[in-house]
Amino acid sequence: MTVADLSTTDRYPTRGSDSALLERTDPTVWSRVPTGPATRDELAEHDAKGFHVHEGLLSPAEVQTYWQELERLTRDEQVRNDERTIIERSSDEVRSIFEVHRISPLIGDLARDPRVLDRARQILGSEVYVHQSRINYMPGFRGTGFYWHSDFETWHAEDGMPSPRAVSISIALTDNHPFNGGLMIMPGAHRTFVSCAGETPEENHKTSLKQQKVGVPSEDDITKLAYEHGIEQFTGPAGSALWFDSNCMHGSGNNITPYPRSNIFIVFNSVDNTLEEPYAAKSPRPNHIASRDFTPLHR
Repeated sequence: MTVADLSTTDRYPTRGSDSALLERTDPTVWSRVPTGPATRDELAEHDAKGFHVHEGLLSPAEVQTYWQELERLTRDEQVRNDERTIIERSSDEVRSIFEVHRISPLIGDLARDPRVLDRARQILGSEVYVHQSRINYMPGFRGTGFYWHSDFETWHAEDGMPSPRAVSISIALTDNHPFNGGLMIMPGAHRTFVSCAGETPEENHKTSLKQQKVGVPSEDDITKLAYEHGIEQFTGPAGSALWFDSNCMHGSGNNITPYPRSNIFIVFNSVDNTLEEPYAAKSPRPNHIASRDFTPLHR
């Protein structure tokens, strides 16, 4: 099946000549899993805002363990030279390490931890697999942010994810302050799909993972969403976790403070939402960025 064939049935068309704001036609919380760690109020908040915060997911001792693992990975020359590692353009420092749940057994176990895995199942209403995992580093003084975007727009256009039946968890391993590049997010904007203008270049991931230029909303669309929904920010102590829908509009600024900001990022996709051919790209991104191993994750 070609991109042209898919476009006739595509409910979330993007990467055309014009941008557009489209109504989301899929649920946010699927609620087919009767029990789990998320409370009814947390699920209601997630449904309404597109995200919720789980404070104290990790204990201080666990935070220290995972922080030491992050430090180990950044010092490992083999990891640094791996294609799954993204290096900052300006500082030559590690920006992200992808497929980290496979590189690090410790983080692989975290993805299977009932506190994490069972909540993902509860939100998506099905068995799940890891679509993507990574560590994000934002060092003090030199950490660069991410421009406003919806992850689902990229995963749909370049990976072939049919619908936004995916959820991400960002686990803070450092304190998140309002001033050290904390993630900003528009509550309720997940109900609107922003169709972005522009054609996907070949091997776009080689540059977009450092600085995304294609698949980002126009300033007019960002302005409309911001004035309608407002902007909140994920702040809190290390060990806190942000669960957010794949279609949330979010971004972060640069970190010019001395305080680093690092997190573990895991994306769970429903086994009922497995990837097809890309909807707006000539070929899919590499497996370490968008997994095509749809094996359900188990403890």
